[in-house]
Amino acid sequence: MPNAQNVETMAFLKEELTGVSAVWAVNYSGLTVKKSQELRRSLREANAEMHVFKNTLMRKALAACALPSMDEILEGPSAFIFAKGEPNAAAKVIKDFAKANPAITLKGGIMDGSFLDADQAMAVASLPSREELLAKVLATMLNPLSSFARVVNAYAEKKAEGDGEAA
Repeated sequence: MPNAQNVETMAFLKEELTGVSAVWAVNYSGLTVKKSQELRRSLREANAEMHVFKNTLMRKALAACALPSMDEILEGPSAFIFAKGEPNAAAKVIKDFAKANPAITLKGGIMDGSFLDADQAMAVASLPSREELLAKVLATMLNPLSSFARVVNAYAEKKAEGDGEAA
């Protein structure tokens, strides 16, 4: 029979897993308390939270929520990052933090209902943000219009010059 704390933790995990865009697993062994707090603060700015749970509880919670298994990466100490905003924003925070703090490594995770290994998770961390992509799309869409407007303006100016000479 499960103890009360595990029942509470499972309820919390199920709730967290249903409302996230991604879950990233990291190895945090060797991370100091101060560095852990720094990482948590950076993750909050990216609309994500880091929690430490037993791997066994995470396995059971993933199964209960019909999410893919992370068995191949759930070895040793694991912390879990629940991304509530853009999934790549939290992954990018982990990637950037790991550059200065080799004690933490991104093991992989789940995004859009699919399991991602460490390499795939790092690729997600390298993607531009949603805002950057939208800005690029908008710029690409507006570029032909601005070019067309310049051509029309140049034609109108030339036409006005031609009309001025005839008068």
